[in-house]
Amino acid sequence: MSYGASAALQTAIYQHLKADPGVSGLVGDDVFDAVPSGIVPSVYISLGREDVVARNDKSGCGAVHRFTVSVVNEGAGFQAAKTIAGAVSDALHNQNPPLDRGRIVRMQFLRASARRIGEGARRRIDLLFEARVEDS
Repeated sequence: MSYGASAALQTAIYQHLKADPGVSGLVGDDVFDAVPSGIVPSVYISLGREDVVARNDKSGCGAVHRFTVSVVNEGAGFQAAKTIAGAVSDALHNQNPPLDRGRIVRMQFLRASARRIGEGARRRIDLLFEARVEDS
């Protein structure tokens, strides 16, 4: 197993989401690799949790990365958040953005969880993706 391609995968996902016209058309530059500090935008996307399992085979080292991309929205109702989450899913499912180290063999959407945060109008949708990465 190699965890060596993890940073490259995160960078590629982050850059891919920021460059995707469907995503940027909805959130602009408000894609973060951590929850933003200071003044938080009313709508943003944040990269989150990652779990990695070794998937080596005869061809070499690899791993399966399960990672979360979150959509957070201050607006009432889930409609806007679901629209953004759909754009994120479209941008990543079955895509293989280039990595600085290794390569993505397969990336797919697995599931989503939508919920209210606190007692206000804030909504959060966590999308879980899986990427099979071969390390080089």
